[in-house]
This record gives sequence, structure tokens and C-alpha cells, in this order.
Amino acid sequence: MKERRKSERKSLVAYTQVYDLYGGELLGYLGDLTVQGAMVISEKPMQKDIELTLAVELPELPNIKSTRMTLPARIVWCEQDISPEFHNVGFEFKEVKPEQQAIIESIIQNYEFRRDMPPTFPMR
Repeated sequence: MKERRKSERKSLVAYTQVYDLYGGELLGYLGDLTVQGAMVISEKPMQKDIELTLAVELPELPNIKSTRMTLPARIVWCEQDISPEFHNVGFEFKEVKPEQQAIIESIIQNYEFRRDMPPTFPMR
């Protein structure tokens, strides 16, 4: 499959729940995030091209009082995870308001999993 992502995925280390706002059902947990979309780790497979409104429970963020963000989204792909009991579900956000973009950028900045190399220590 050709990569169409406009920005690099940012894997997260936050335990962030994602719900179907109107269905009230827990869809799963944020695995990675960009301003254009997200990957949710789910226990159930989901059908492609379904549109729904995501309710993302926000982790603690500096200077942000909101505890939940809602975003209209479309399921663009679903694949079985490396762990066979889970599925990775790709969502494309349909509309992101400027204040939501600021929240997403804050989540990425504060909870991105960084694969930094450890500092080098002098050899003995």
C-alpha cells in the first residue's frame, strides 16, 4: 500500500481512551497521532469507510483545561496487530479546529515515545 500520510506518525506513551461519541462504546487507545489522523489500538476489527465522531479522553497537558476532545473522523484502514488479540485502526480526521490542533500538538510534544539514543559514556 502506498504511503499517503502527509506528516510523520508520532507514537504515544499516554494511556488515552478513544470512544465513539454517539455510540458511547470504547473503541480503544491512541497508538499514534498526527494533526490529520490517529491510529487506535482496538480489541475489535472495524469496517473501512465508516464515519463517526471520536471522543478522545485527554491526558494531563500543561496549560490545557479540557479533559475531552471530539473530532469527526473516517476509518481508512484496519489491520491485525502484532498481538493477534488486537487490531490497529487508522482514522482520518474530517475537520480539526485551531484549538484542537493546539491540543493535538501538545499531546505529541508531551507524550511522544522518543527513541533517543542513550548518552555515550567514556570507555574505561
